[in-house]
Amino acid sequence: MSTVRGADGKIEPHGGKICENMATEAEAKDLLSRVDSTIELNDRQMCDTELIMNGGFSPLTGFMNPEVYDHVVKNTKLPSGLLFGLPVVMDVNATRDDVKEGKKVGLLYNGEPVAVMDIESRFTPDKAKETKACYGTSSLEHPGVKMVAMERGHDYVGGAITGIKIPKRDFVCATPNELRATLPANGDVVAFQCRNPIHRAHYELFTRALDAENVNQDNRVVLVHPTCGPTQADDIPGLVRYHTYEQLRSELSNPDIYWAYLPYSMHMAGPREAIQHMMIRKNYGCTHFIIGRDMAGSKSCQDGEDFYGAYDAQELATKHSEELGIKTVPSLNLVYTQEQD
Repeated sequence: MSTVRGADGKIEPHGGKICENMATEAEAKDLLSRVDSTIELNDRQMCDTELIMNGGFSPLTGFMNPEVYDHVVKNTKLPSGLLFGLPVVMDVNATRDDVKEGKKVGLLYNGEPVAVMDIESRFTPDKAKETKACYGTSSLEHPGVKMVAMERGHDYVGGAITGIKIPKRDFVCATPNELRATLPANGDVVAFQCRNPIHRAHYELFTRALDAENVNQDNRVVLVHPTCGPTQADDIPGLVRYHTYEQLRSELSNPDIYWAYLPYSMHMAGPREAIQHMMIRKNYGCTHFIIGRDMAGSKSCQDGEDFYGAYDAQELATKHSEELGIKTVPSLNLVYTQEQD
């Protein structure tokens, strides 16, 4: 499989272009003067909104309407035929009668306006169908299923998003266009995804990936690009995870290692989420994606049993790699042992 590159020598984004949509200061002022109501976003909703307005979810330009949502749930594809791992939705409580089709809604985060959404649809999803298709189970023992069933509101609303400003975070999350501008042209960029604090096995994993047989040895870098948004309830907070990466970064001086952070909310959806991560990293300029053991996996909160096989995500990602246009770098299980005298 050959990588499709644009005139700048970087891999083409998913769908052909980065769909970044940020208003100018004058446009933002006008939009905000015409909103009918506002929604205060939670952390998960803010991550999704940011990745729509900065182009991380390209080719999406807004939250999914019912026909797009249904197609992604059923087929792991947009109606256009492009692969898309998981639906991207905005949920609202059933009591919000002011959030409906035809309305313009301001999206706030910590009380500050970050985007304006033009509501095109409001619908009640079949959450049992959504979770069974996307997570492989509808059991509330799965943290992603529990999130969909119990944390999300009763209805979803779809419609276009116009960004007002990037939210204030404790650490900078580069946009796809910003990150792409820093990456080498005509080279291979190997993405490393993680939702946990970094440890020695992770370091070995992403440095060894540079020597993979399908990576151009004459021009390649690895992008350490962990998710720092919400995950499952018992995971270590994103800010703590961020500091572990920054500590390692300060100890290394390897020009082949790039560092950035992704404002993404984990679903723990295993194979389907692997597709989502590959698509996002393609938008951020990556040509390769490391798939480790039990990627985006989760265990039952009742009996501790895994919901997915150790290499299910790896197999699905490799199967769809050519169609998605980004190569996989599969990795077997790595462990750390201390030599004894």
